[in-house]
Amino acid sequence: MTNMTLSIPEELHKKMKKFSEVRWSEVARKALEQRINDMEVMEKIASKSKFTKKDAEEISKKIKKGAAMRFNEYSH
Repeated sequence: MTNMTLSIPEELHKKMKKFSEVRWSEVARKALEQRINDMEVMEKIASKSKFTKKDAEEISKKIKKGAAMRFNEYSH
């Protein structure tokens, strides 16, 4: 197994020390595994998607236009 070193804020370290019975390396390992699994699922979904950059830009324009219209309604 490979070792990994990470930096955490001092305040977080103090809180972790209160729970010395917890195997923090196991907690971190499980969190990393879950994050990787989530990313792999998103990658799989994205690879099957036919959603293009142009589609995203069009939706963005519509959202901005709608938000501007709502802002104008509320400001008058």
